[in-house]
Amino acid sequence: MTPGPDRASGATGGLPVLPDFPWDSLAAETATARSHPDGVVDLSVGTPVDPVPAVVATALQEAWNSPGYPQTHGTPALRHAVVEALSRRFGVAGLEPDAVLPTIGSKELVAWLPTLLGLRGATVAIPSLAYPTYEVGALLAGAEAVRVPDDGPLPRDARLVWLNSPSNPTGRVLSAEALAARVAEAREIGAVVASDECYLGLPGPGSDPVSVLDPRVHGGSLEGLLAVHSLSKTSQLAGYRAAFVAGDPALVASLLAVRKHAGMIVPRPVQEAMTAALSDDFHVAVTRQRYDARRDVLRPALEKAGFTIDHSEAGLYLWATRGEPCRTTVGWFAERGVLVAPGEFYGPDGGEHVRIALTASDERIERGASRL
Repeated sequence: MTPGPDRASGATGGLPVLPDFPWDSLAAETATARSHPDGVVDLSVGTPVDPVPAVVATALQEAWNSPGYPQTHGTPALRHAVVEALSRRFGVAGLEPDAVLPTIGSKELVAWLPTLLGLRGATVAIPSLAYPTYEVGALLAGAEAVRVPDDGPLPRDARLVWLNSPSNPTGRVLSAEALAARVAEAREIGAVVASDECYLGLPGPGSDPVSVLDPRVHGGSLEGLLAVHSLSKTSQLAGYRAAFVAGDPALVASLLAVRKHAGMIVPRPVQEAMTAALSDDFHVAVTRQRYDARRDVLRPALEKAGFTIDHSEAGLYLWATRGEPCRTTVGWFAERGVLVAPGEFYGPDGGEHVRIALTASDERIERGASRL
């Protein structure tokens, strides 16, 4: 029998119809920027360029002889390091090591979480300006993604609610009070809350981002809460695919059971590298200082060139506008050899903004600023 259309996924043959990969649409602007005589300044993708910390590289090297299968749940040392790091760095309390699960980067977890939770046909609430993979994850599961402003009411039929503070792309930070209100609202309708906290360790000067696992937010109970963390940004481990999810013990146990069957396992040397990174705060402080310095160079140059910077108090991006279609702005930057991301990648509300990453070397950031 030939498979027919799948209404839940909007696909033929049961395969979900996904949007085009957004970065592919920047081919023309990329070619223009790369033709600049002084070379391209690529501020479009938030990929780290700084060296992997020595303490992490050493741990990876020492674990090279790992012939056996790794543990899907992660080593006890890794899970303990996660609990200690979240407590030490962010004031997280009440988390047990069993409620920690390493993942193969955070994007993998974001993309597959609605499927792992069995949300076919359900509603997934995502921020109005959001990392594109939140929507893709809903489509993969045969669910519907609904965009909700930070101060707007949740759909009453939502079964998963994504939070993201500091935000990608805007850098906006939600207060503990705002997060607590959203958690209470989600619990009232019976929805799981997944908080994307990949930029939590890069607060920026004067901001104070808070984890959903902070007692001020969860009110003494982790029920229904998941926090997603990545070591890509704070520890320069994007190439290692090193991340974890933590929170409600019952939810984590459910995710672990499925991932065991599916073989979704972080390699043992990477687990050792993660343990080292989570046990060392010095390199995280150095990383913060680097990005703060790059922000201090790029932001004034953008403002002098006539741009307004909205939010952008934390994370790795500047959310900039001069009140014109974002693709026009992207073209303006490309003519100066600078590549940035159009705000429409993150939702319709980003149509007049561009996202400008701080993830370039100090020399490239200086060159980019000088061209504006």
